[in-house]
Amino acid sequence: MASSMRGLTQFIADIRGARVRDLEEKRINKEMANIRKRFKDGNLDGYQKKKYVAKIIFTYILGYKVDVGHMEAVNLISSSKYSEKQIGYLAVTLLMHENSDFLRLVVNSIRKDLHGNNEIDNCLALHAIANVGGSEMAEALAVDVHRLLISPTSQSFVKKKAALTLLRLYRKHPDVIPAAEWALRIISIMDDDDLGVVVCVTSLVMALAQDHLEAYAVCYTKAVDRLQRLVIEHEYAATYAYYKVPSPWLQVKLLRMLQYYPPSEDPAIRSVLHQVLQTVMNNSAEPSRNVQHNNAQHAVLFEAIGLAIHLDTNSPLVGTAAVLLARFISSKETNVRYLGLDTMAHLAARADSLEAIKKHQATIILSLRDKDISVRRRALDLLYSMCDVDNSEVIVGELLRYLKVADYALREEMVLKIAILTEKYASSYKWYVDTILQLLSAAGDHVGDEVWYRVVQIVTNTEDLQQYAAKVVFAHLQAPSTHESLVKVGGYILGEYGHLIANEPGYSPLEQFQALHSKSQFCVAATRSLLLSTYIKWVNVFPEIKTQLLTIFERYRHVLDAELQQRACEFYTLASRPDDDELLQNVCEEMPPYPPRVSALLGRLNKKHGDTEDKRTWVHGGKEANVDREAVKRNKTLPDANGNASSAAVAASGESLNIIDSLAGLDLSAAAASPEAPHVATGVNVERWFDKLGYTADGVLYEDVQIQIGVKSRYQGHMGQVAIYVGNKVPTALTSFTATIHVSDPAALSVTFAKIPPNTIASRSQSQQLLHVECKKAFLTPPILNISFLAGSHQTVSVRLPIIVTKFLENVTLSQTDFFERWRLIGGPPRESQSVFPIDLTSSGQLDIAKNRKVVSGHHLNVLDDIDPNRNNIVAAAVLHTSVDGKVGCLLRLEPNQDAKLCRITVRSTSEDVATAVQQLVQKPLKAES
Repeated sequence: MASSMRGLTQFIADIRGARVRDLEEKRINKEMANIRKRFKDGNLDGYQKKKYVAKIIFTYILGYKVDVGHMEAVNLISSSKYSEKQIGYLAVTLLMHENSDFLRLVVNSIRKDLHGNNEIDNCLALHAIANVGGSEMAEALAVDVHRLLISPTSQSFVKKKAALTLLRLYRKHPDVIPAAEWALRIISIMDDDDLGVVVCVTSLVMALAQDHLEAYAVCYTKAVDRLQRLVIEHEYAATYAYYKVPSPWLQVKLLRMLQYYPPSEDPAIRSVLHQVLQTVMNNSAEPSRNVQHNNAQHAVLFEAIGLAIHLDTNSPLVGTAAVLLARFISSKETNVRYLGLDTMAHLAARADSLEAIKKHQATIILSLRDKDISVRRRALDLLYSMCDVDNSEVIVGELLRYLKVADYALREEMVLKIAILTEKYASSYKWYVDTILQLLSAAGDHVGDEVWYRVVQIVTNTEDLQQYAAKVVFAHLQAPSTHESLVKVGGYILGEYGHLIANEPGYSPLEQFQALHSKSQFCVAATRSLLLSTYIKWVNVFPEIKTQLLTIFERYRHVLDAELQQRACEFYTLASRPDDDELLQNVCEEMPPYPPRVSALLGRLNKKHGDTEDKRTWVHGGKEANVDREAVKRNKTLPDANGNASSAAVAASGESLNIIDSLAGLDLSAAAASPEAPHVATGVNVERWFDKLGYTADGVLYEDVQIQIGVKSRYQGHMGQVAIYVGNKVPTALTSFTATIHVSDPAALSVTFAKIPPNTIASRSQSQQLLHVECKKAFLTPPILNISFLAGSHQTVSVRLPIIVTKFLENVTLSQTDFFERWRLIGGPPRESQSVFPIDLTSSGQLDIAKNRKVVSGHHLNVLDDIDPNRNNIVAAAVLHTSVDGKVGCLLRLEPNQDAKLCRITVRSTSEDVATAVQQLVQKPLKAES
């Protein structure tokens, strides 16, 4: 750039040659004056504008204020020459902030470059949007950026920049991006052949999926499929192997993304994930001598361990991971120790048993004294998470010892964690009081008010503890220096319960008064106000020191602080009343127990750990904290949650209980909205094909100009297998192929793929997918097959699968006597479902008995001959097999009337749902078309 502009080169040389700041400023001022004059005169060509704007940019980079050249930069963006356009975009991104009025002038130029066929212009425009990206610009251009991302004609490097630009816009202005609407189209790009594009799109999907879990659920299968191809099948270009590790950045992102979703119930996906995780752990079993190779492997390994913990803490993989983590927390490398401690804290936060972690307790405690503060912080988090009833005294003791020498940056967090652990795992109230008072004494200014509030609450509510607490507080107040938090606790406890120890040697009222009052001169006004309240309580219970207390009230009546003065005046008046006056006794009654409430310490700790861009899927604090967090999360975000979170769960998340408490008694549970079923393809042929497949084993399910879907099935008992054939009818391959199953009632029906569907179907070829089906209970709604693919544009097809309740019926042979006996036993409604419907006759005007028998027997009902004296009638019987509800009997009678062109169907079953379902399914293909 500089070599083609001699004036710019000379200007830079003059600036660098300036020996002092004054000479540099003089040269810049001279140049800026010349530029202003040239711009004012006008008639500049593109080269001159480019040169002068470049000088302005250089001046701005040096740190000088620039107030000229903005319009010229805007004009340069519209140039057709790359060098001029580049300088224009550079000036816009550097000189203008996101709320600048000049940005409105460049939106159309940027849109024109986004729509253009020149990839370089596309990239310049994307850079400008990502770097400046105000809300107006995001709203105006987000759709154009998305179009560039999904366009099949966009080059790979353009797609990468478009994905990262969308990510930038979403992080700054999430409301501008219709994330749910674009979900399937964006996820489809995760199947791109270029791994660089996949990395960028995965970063975008990770951000979007965190806030739209349901909409981006398909990315789970895509991520597992890509991991399988990378780790197991080694399907990647050599350029994406970083020290023999296939695209570690992509692996880390995919493994992290899978942790946002609950573990999949699909056995095919679980099997592939197990293979992937096992392979990653096996590859990292032996460390390499190459540092870069080790770094790449460890990055993938730690994320894989995190996913293994997320999937199942009791799996053998987690056992293997625990052994590896034990090795890592003793590593010489700081980064490895850090990650080892962090991942072990994840294990402690999820695991049912902490025995595997407790074996390394000594090493973890030693890490508190690591030279790196980040390692010390992770060791603190791990000790907090692994603490339980058995090791609480050891861990809390170590933390208290370390607190005295800990970094100031760690102390406040340590105080909160020690207070929480002490309360949560207190073996006795005495140990709790001793530990908390020791904490207040050692921590100094790092103790928040929440800590001593909680001590006061527990002591007030525990009668057996009050006398002991008073003695221990008094002992701490005897120390030469006492922190103000301890003085507050002492003031409250001695004021309320000092009389319990007043008759014991060394704890007389006068000694209590002297110990407490000697500290007041070092306290702030708020603490002195509390001590005045203590003194008025003592006036009531310790008349022998009333004179000293009145003196103090008298002295404080003349202080400048309004709160202290008011208290002193009121208390002096109360204390001066006659001894037989009951007002003082009523005012100074002992505090009643506090109502049970959840500790505010957890809320304070959770506020310290705010969400980052890449949200954690767990929190420190053991399994209970994570179970509470998941419950709150489900109640807040999932569409099938039942009502609101419990008050305990809300408190665990650090939220105020005031609103919930004030609404106590109101039913706030809204009707649970289940995930919406996809919009199913309709049409005369689609309906006819589906109805026919209800009583046949194979046939066409759906067909259009691009694809054909066929089905072949077999069933035995409550199990079944369905083969789905997807044929590509077009001369180009169907890419980013995705197939998912939507089951409206998973508790009644299970439908899973035998293996993950392929992501590409070659031109004019067919792909077969096998489904495993299990009937758990009677169900009414068939599952829906959702297919999406790229064929020029993104296509989505949703069709009902012919998996219906009659497929799980088994023939039963009954005699005439047995049939009618069972028919009577079952009885009429509600176990009977009956309907009369019109029927078609054959071309000769006769009843179509053959079709009737074919439909009934096709629905797996055994047609019983010689049961009904009317040969036109059909009698059938079957048993429905379910894995949960067992066997359900089903009897059917079909009575057609040739003259009336009507037919009556009656179905009786031991289950009301089965009777209704069988009646509707058998009737539909027999009913005359209107």
